[in-house]
Amino acid sequence: MSDVIGLVLPFFGLIFMGFLVARITRQPLEALGWMTTFIVYVALPALFFQLLAKTPFEQLTEWGYISGAVFSTFVIFAVMFMASYIKGRGEIAESTIKGLASAYGNIGYMGPGLALLAFGEEAAVPVALIFCFENIMHFTIAPMMMALAGDEPRAPMSVALDVVKKIAFHPFIIATAVGVLAAYVEFRPPLPVERFLEYLSRAAAPCALFAMGVTLALRPLKRVPHEMVPIALLKLIVHPLLCYVVLSWIGNFSPVWLFSAVLLAALPTATNVFVIAQQYGVWVERASASVLVTTCASVLTVTGLLYMIQHGILPPDLFP
Repeated sequence: MSDVIGLVLPFFGLIFMGFLVARITRQPLEALGWMTTFIVYVALPALFFQLLAKTPFEQLTEWGYISGAVFSTFVIFAVMFMASYIKGRGEIAESTIKGLASAYGNIGYMGPGLALLAFGEEAAVPVALIFCFENIMHFTIAPMMMALAGDEPRAPMSVALDVVKKIAFHPFIIATAVGVLAAYVEFRPPLPVERFLEYLSRAAAPCALFAMGVTLALRPLKRVPHEMVPIALLKLIVHPLLCYVVLSWIGNFSPVWLFSAVLLAALPTATNVFVIAQQYGVWVERASASVLVTTCASVLTVTGLLYMIQHGILPPDLFP
């Protein structure tokens, strides 16, 4: 158990450090802007490019793996969306945010750092693939469902164009695409550029986790809404379990690839869910609460998952 605690303690410690410093210094949330810009536009894209460019191209076309992981996430979204839609008597906008809170994990900030720390550099490719395709799904679902809800005042063609732009020009997606292209042509950057990318890559996880702690500290939770229980259960327990079963059923993936997908599925609600809720003015405070509650609970659930993986309690193939 000590080896697992040693693995996750520095990781969650960075989140706690950001939380503590934000509480002490009392800087406004806007002060985090340039660090967030560095993480999203520089550090994480450098990490994705550097690791993908070194990967044999044939490993980047595992469509069965991609489909299984994305399907699992979509099922979780659909379950919460339908339950909320029925209970809310046709409330689409709020049900969409609840669905995202249950399915959209923190695969951008937490995913790469924790997976690489737990499984080594071999985890970089599955993490990048899942990140790329799941974000395409989330970036598509949010504006499309808000348009159906009538909360999007623009014409459908304008909404569709905006969705395409968000997908095509997101720095993570661009970095992934360029990394895949570099792997295909077997391009290797000059040594000075390689070292520069390595410096940026090393900064990605610490900065992202610290920023996440700051964000949690500056969005205080006034009360725990009753919806948090099913959202937390779906996000932290059902989602990784479903991903594990689906990918095991599809089969023939290496243990690192399988467990990387399960670990990403087990991550807490992404801060992007709060950003989307704020953008549309729907379920804003509770979206923030879902990020805080699931992140705190994930200290136990993610630690437990890694313990089961590292000690062989969770077999690498459920259907050998």
